[in-house]
Amino acid sequence: MPVRLPLPFRCLPRSLLSQPLTPPPACPRRGEVRPLFQRVLGPRRTGHQTPGGSSPGGRKCLRESVGSPRPSLATGPKPAAPGGEATARRSWRKSPFPGSLCARPDGSSPRPNLVRPEAARAPLPRAGRGPGSCSTCGMEREPGDGSLFFRGLQNRSREKVKLRKRKSALYLSPQESARRRGECGGRPAGAGKGAGAEPGLGARAPPAGAGAGSPDLVRSPRDPGPRSCGTEGRPPRRGSAWAWRGQPVREGTGPRSLEGLAPGVRPGLLGENIYLVLFTIALRICNCFLVQTSFVPDEYWQSLEVAHHMVFNYGYLTWEWTERLRGYTYPLIFASMYKILHLLGNDSVQLLIWIPRLAQALLSAIADLRLYSLMKQLENQQVARWVLCSWFTWYCCTRTLTNTMETVLTVIALFYYPLEGSKSMNSVKYSSLVALAFVIRPTAVIPWIPLLFRHFWQAQRKLDLILHQFLPVGFVTLSWSLIIDRIFFGQWTLVQYNFLKFNVLQNLGTFYGSHPWHWYFSQGFPAVLGTHLPFFIHGCFLAPKRYRILLVTVLWTLLVYSMLSHKEFRFIYPVLPFCMVFCGYSLNHLKMWKKPALSFLILSNMLLALYTGLVHQRGTLDVMTHIQELGYNNNLNKSAASVFVMMPCHSTPFYSHVHHPLPMRFLQCPPDLTGKSQYLDEADVFYQNPLSWLYKEFHNNSTLPTYLIIFNVLEEEISAFLISRNYERTATFFHTHLPEGRTGSHIYIYERKLKGKLYRR
Repeated sequence: MPVRLPLPFRCLPRSLLSQPLTPPPACPRRGEVRPLFQRVLGPRRTGHQTPGGSSPGGRKCLRESVGSPRPSLATGPKPAAPGGEATARRSWRKSPFPGSLCARPDGSSPRPNLVRPEAARAPLPRAGRGPGSCSTCGMEREPGDGSLFFRGLQNRSREKVKLRKRKSALYLSPQESARRRGECGGRPAGAGKGAGAEPGLGARAPPAGAGAGSPDLVRSPRDPGPRSCGTEGRPPRRGSAWAWRGQPVREGTGPRSLEGLAPGVRPGLLGENIYLVLFTIALRICNCFLVQTSFVPDEYWQSLEVAHHMVFNYGYLTWEWTERLRGYTYPLIFASMYKILHLLGNDSVQLLIWIPRLAQALLSAIADLRLYSLMKQLENQQVARWVLCSWFTWYCCTRTLTNTMETVLTVIALFYYPLEGSKSMNSVKYSSLVALAFVIRPTAVIPWIPLLFRHFWQAQRKLDLILHQFLPVGFVTLSWSLIIDRIFFGQWTLVQYNFLKFNVLQNLGTFYGSHPWHWYFSQGFPAVLGTHLPFFIHGCFLAPKRYRILLVTVLWTLLVYSMLSHKEFRFIYPVLPFCMVFCGYSLNHLKMWKKPALSFLILSNMLLALYTGLVHQRGTLDVMTHIQELGYNNNLNKSAASVFVMMPCHSTPFYSHVHHPLPMRFLQCPPDLTGKSQYLDEADVFYQNPLSWLYKEFHNNSTLPTYLIIFNVLEEEISAFLISRNYERTATFFHTHLPEGRTGSHIYIYERKLKGKLYRR
């Protein structure tokens, strides 16, 4: 009756295990050799020993370790080696089979060779072959001493069997492993720690389904392969090596896309499924083209206008650049794009408008994927999918605002921040991104103050964290910013200090408007969250303790910005992803009302996103498209034309959306930096008495502009001037359904005619 081998021995070649083992007679030398698999797989076990069990030579028979019934025949003690124990040790060192699996005379285990010598590849000895051999076990005594060496249990097909010892595991050669995997159906089944696994390297289980059904994800040739075909359903153990299309992918060090993939799904860029990456990028590109409205002047005047002036040497720089409150790091990104287009001869106005926005959309897509991956690590895929659907993110993420870049860098830095449960911690990466965000917009450090303090408080080596990570990263980033600003300003300038001094210390931002201290809590924050507000509150009560730091960051940011008089919606945009974490957690834990809640959120956010992106405040961009055509026509006709924008300060883009040296002018509004009382800028003086200002400014007809651009609310006040100077309305553009103050619902373009009367369309 064949004897079934224990599980550790099934990893041997089939040719070795093909012969049945039957209970043999007792071996007269059963105490002379330590069992082979006990030697390789683990420490020596106590068992049936010779009557001289306390002697160092007492050992179990090889047949006993294989699985045969233990004989009841008692044997005599092991004969002593000639020359004593020292002689036996010397003879073991001189053995012609140094890689043998025999034990030393003192009971210790010698390390086996990786490749068995030629002497060990002879056919399996039979009983009674050679003098001094065991008639049952096939062990021979080496001539000249009392040590034994093993010449049996080999592959009868004469295939090379490579024995490796690593953490109590027996491995085969790569050829044998590949053949065994083929017998198991080609699946990378679970195995012990591979020969190529790096010690001390944490690894995760491979993807569910990727090892079972993916033809591209297979074990590398270095990996030992499965122990048996019966283990193919088990997940691989820690440290096992995989190969993705021939390239090695080691768990714990490779991309995280292998985690949670369905069968047959390929890992792609940024640690996620390639189809998810492409879908996210395509979504943000559509987002870019579906946002055709203006938000705030800074999305043009602090980025695109500066970049256009850097490359084409004409345009207008606002007072922030003359006072060195802004740095050139962020505009330099778009200036590089403009320069490449200029060198290629493709610097058309449409490319100058859309290429920077597409680049910003791509960066926002990367931030979306990082936030999705982070939430999948902390929670699951169901929570991760609901942290991205926000109307305000759709409205802002493709705009060339410093706040948008600040938000992108904040989200990517949060992916590497050491949150509890995160698997992508990297202090150098996240601190570098935070430093870059600070260089672009110094107020970006406000949300990171509690996060940095928490990291410092929980760090084991606080001094090393500061000296070896934070200080080098800050020094390199700030030096890079100083060099860039030195090149373009012509002198050494620390713009981050100037920015904080003007906006925080001196609080001169009130010149552009002020709000009560509770504005963010009563209006700003609820408007940014929109219909997600009740789910955010619900998620704050349900979220586990590890998310408390994110809630503290949100409250801290709102409190700090509430202390400043000048408030805007975009200032709190960087903490919106933090809030969406709680919203996603709330949605995932809804039971009865989950589908209605999701339908309500999707519908409401879609309506808000489409309305604000396609309808609200679109007139200022449409009018610049018309100015482009005017500049092109005047260039063909070789006629001198000029444009005067009589609207609130910086209401429209400028030369970045015209890309033609057409003389243009607008009402300026620099703040008072001299400390004068009752200071009024040019725009304020104009709106106090528009008609009087126009007659005083254009007393001579030769200085009159060719085109006037105004809001409809101003038409009635200056109608006398328009009639007297022969201006005719030639175009009308819708702007908003919610006019307010100096901003009207429509924009009018008036053109001056040399002859004829005013005709209103």
